[in-house]
This record gives sequence, structure tokens and C-alpha cells, in this order.
Amino acid sequence: MEHKFRCNCPITSAIDIIGDKWSLVIIKQMLTEEKKTFKDFIESEEAIATNILSSRLKMLEEFKILIKGKLPENKKTNIYTLTEKGLALAPLIVELSIWSDNHLREFHSDLYAGEQLDMIRSNKEKFIEVIVENYKKNNWLEHR
Repeated sequence: MEHKFRCNCPITSAIDIIGDKWSLVIIKQMLTEEKKTFKDFIESEEAIATNILSSRLKMLEEFKILIKGKLPENKKTNIYTLTEKGLALAPLIVELSIWSDNHLREFHSDLYAGEQLDMIRSNKEKFIEVIVENYKKNNWLEHR
């Protein structure tokens, strides 16, 4: 499938893929919340519509950010797994967390302020390493 990009700018091209309202949310859910199936994403607090979720999962698969497989115990259920390309977005997600913590708390008093954010503040590189390694340990499929 041929993909259209707005221009040849690397930042704009990346935003064409991951800059919509949902793509990074889906990746964050996979990486930090252990979301794997369509049902997992639908039941999340972000409340993504089914048609949008289907569209985003397909697009992320087309760009090889994730792959779709089947649950070993239920061959009817699709399971989504981040690829190395998808895992490479972990630092971006962590930086967005830091930016949000530093600049949005005054507007959003209920913004998450728990243990994960404390870990990010104390050593973001280590946090990224840990979440990526945990993801790989818990989700890596054989056909990688």
C-alpha cells in the first residue's frame, strides 16, 4: 500500500502516523497497561470508538509499529504486539509524560501523580529500559 505524506519533513511525516488523537494512546496502553486485544482497548478508560480503534490498529500494523496475531488459547481472538519500531516510541511516551507533568498539572488537577511518574522523574532512562524489557518478556511472539 502506498502512503501519502504531507511533505518530506521528518517531524511532519512522523506526526502523519502517530500524531492523531489515538495512536500514541494505543501504544501507551500496550506498553504500560498490558492491553493486547480489541476488547482490552475498548474497555479502557480512554473510551475509543470501535471504528476509530479498528482504523488505528490497521494503520499501525501497516506501518509495522505493531503486528496482529492470534491468542494461543483462542484462535478467534486477535492479539496485538508492538514491534521494535513500536517499542522505539517508548522514550517519546515518557517525554510526553514529563512534559504533561511539568506543564498541564495547573490545568488538570487530577493528573496522575503515582509511582510510575516518580520512577520517570528519578531516572527516565532506567524507566524506559524497564518497561521495554518487561514488555518484551511478557509479550514477545515467536515470529519476531
